[in-house]
Amino acid sequence: MLAYSHGAVDVPLRGETIGEALRLTTERHGERDALVVRAQGYRATWRQLSDETARIARALMAHGVAPGDRVGLWSPNRYEWVVTQLACARAGAILVNLNPAYKTSEIEYALAQSSTSVLVHARAFRGSDYAAMTAEVRPRLPLLRLTVCIDDDWDALGRRADEVTTAELAAREALLQFDDPINLQYTSGTTGFPKGATLTHHNLLNNGYFVGRSLGLTAEDRVCIPVPFYHCFGMVMGNLACVALGAAMVVPGEAFDAGLVLETVAAERCTALYGVPTMFIAELDHPRFADFDLGSLRTGIMAGSPCPVEVMKAVLTRMHMPGVTICYGMTETSPVSTQTAVDDPLALRVGSVGRVHPHVEVKVVDEDGRIVARGARGELCTRGYSVMLGYWDNDEATRGAIDAAGWMHTGDLATMDAEGYVNIVGRIKDMIIRGGENIYPREVEEYLHTHPSVSEAQVIGVPSERYGEEVMAWVRLRPGAALAEGELGEYCKGRIASYKIPRWWKVVESFPMTVTGKVQKFRMREISVEELGLAAAEGIKTA
Repeated sequence: MLAYSHGAVDVPLRGETIGEALRLTTERHGERDALVVRAQGYRATWRQLSDETARIARALMAHGVAPGDRVGLWSPNRYEWVVTQLACARAGAILVNLNPAYKTSEIEYALAQSSTSVLVHARAFRGSDYAAMTAEVRPRLPLLRLTVCIDDDWDALGRRADEVTTAELAAREALLQFDDPINLQYTSGTTGFPKGATLTHHNLLNNGYFVGRSLGLTAEDRVCIPVPFYHCFGMVMGNLACVALGAAMVVPGEAFDAGLVLETVAAERCTALYGVPTMFIAELDHPRFADFDLGSLRTGIMAGSPCPVEVMKAVLTRMHMPGVTICYGMTETSPVSTQTAVDDPLALRVGSVGRVHPHVEVKVVDEDGRIVARGARGELCTRGYSVMLGYWDNDEATRGAIDAAGWMHTGDLATMDAEGYVNIVGRIKDMIIRGGENIYPREVEEYLHTHPSVSEAQVIGVPSERYGEEVMAWVRLRPGAALAEGELGEYCKGRIASYKIPRWWKVVESFPMTVTGKVQKFRMREISVEELGLAAAEGIKTA
């Protein structure tokens, strides 16, 4: 048997926009809870949420936002995030997701590359002053004509809705097509610069819909979403799965807090819970875990990195989640391509990423692009409705990712067994996954190269019990240069996202190389793992 599988299913794809899906759900379940954000004391039914998204959509139109215009959203998890997400979809604007951890260089790049004209942002979050950073970069962004601070300007924005009638909004929505681009999500790349995956209503709505169906979600369900909205996990697998199926979105707070998650699940009687393995570990280890009644839970999603067997056992039993599933995917595929079933045995939930999703194809190929036999290792490729339109304004990168037959090359090494279960065994791309965050070494390396003392930097991932992987940098200094202890770490603070800053540093005179002069990162990892195990107490972290 060849390592190819097609997600044949009797349930058709949904041929509608996100706004139309919201309208249908509101008609069917208008008085049920749609969105609960406990940290803000916010609660809305589907009818109230529909009305609020219509109001903000009309306000955006009053500000001249036309179909296809880019609207940036830079905020932690708040009710305004969900409202803006749905309002942009209804107005036909392309939502540009901006990571709350971004610093000035990253936010400036994303806004410039996407030609964003409107930016909706929080005032501040976790020590980052978004308002100040926005003011700093705005003079260098001539296309950015409007900024809206959620904390200060939200009500004023809403008042502009009176300038646009409901009939005008309805006419705008009637013009939209489900294949229109509706979302840009920036993913780091091996070139060192983030690329904007361009996604449509069709991509996102259907992926959320089939993820939710795999969990058995209905309007009776309440989904606890502690994962970030800027990421597909939150906004698609979370928000849009609920929009598509009528389940309630229940948001604990702006960012992950294990105690708040447990409190929210118990108080709101959530039936599903999402997270990366480190989140579930933190919840299970919380000192007050036993104080919370989690008996309402039955299902959920764990994704982002492999799950240890003992953690999965505890989630299934102590957290009352017998139907927890594992998902695999990437931003460029909306994101989910494979998922375990709610009744798959434990071994498959920790030893695989499930089988192909409905209406999606997957295959495993060798270096020549030929499909390998089941059980053999190769690159995982995926094709179908979920594959992005391409990278925004980057045809070269798009051609490098999607081949002529429409297959998205994931860069992940995988095997497929006789039953079609896929197991991820490695990465072709030299990507680091730290606590569910994708980090591309080249991006960090290029920033480190801006330090005047650094001649060369090579970044790798090393194992971490807490995060799966941690970032480590090997640096070679310029002749005669010296570094104070902690200097490079301080140099990174405030300029690149904190999760990208290396945890471990090693100053070297040379790197392990092949005879052709290529750096052997696998050998760097081997050396680092050995040295960290033997010398962590003395500390390699000196740069």
